[in-house]
Amino acid sequence: MKTLTEYLWFETKARRELVRLTDTVAALLKKSGIQEGMVLVSAMHITAGVFVNDDEPGLHEDIWDWLQHLAPHGPDYRHHRTGEDNGDAHLKSMLVHHQVLIPVTAGKLDLGPWQQVFYAEFDGQRRKRVIVKVMGD
Repeated sequence: MKTLTEYLWFETKARRELVRLTDTVAALLKKSGIQEGMVLVSAMHITAGVFVNDDEPGLHEDIWDWLQHLAPHGPDYRHHRTGEDNGDAHLKSMLVHHQVLIPVTAGKLDLGPWQQVFYAEFDGQRRKRVIVKVMGD
């Protein structure tokens, strides 16, 4: 089995932001030479997430609204007693999860016709990273 590990670094301009990673992940898969296997894409921060879904702006706004409804930004988190102000970001990360595993078939990401890979930032404006690990033969 072969592997390739790469780290992607982000410094988002806003507190919350979506970054489409599909092309970057596909390029790393190609670089690896792996034809059959898996690609793990994982946010290495507890206030960010990675997910697969449609790249459609209306859906993106629906996702933000849904997350804000479930974990609203505001002062009423026990976590804020530590001096932080990002309690909502920790909960949003749990809702979208921190990683995805994507199958590789015939040297390509085996995604559905509308599926794209996204990094979701919930407490941005500072340096963060994502690990991409390609594994297979």
